[in-house]
Amino acid sequence: MSDDFERYSDPQDATVALYLMNNDGGELTDVLVAALEDAFRILKEEWSSRSMH
Repeated sequence: MSDDFERYSDPQDATVALYLMNNDGGELTDVLVAALEDAFRILKEEWSSRSMH
């Protein structure tokens, strides 16, 4: 790994930096959208289970 990525203490930050350096903005967007969809699905499941109790 290059010295440019040593300043990132979080591996996710380094991954984002690599995506941006490689101009993979579309792929990064796809990953972020999938993560948001998962988060909303989890929140919906939690909300549904709370209203049943």
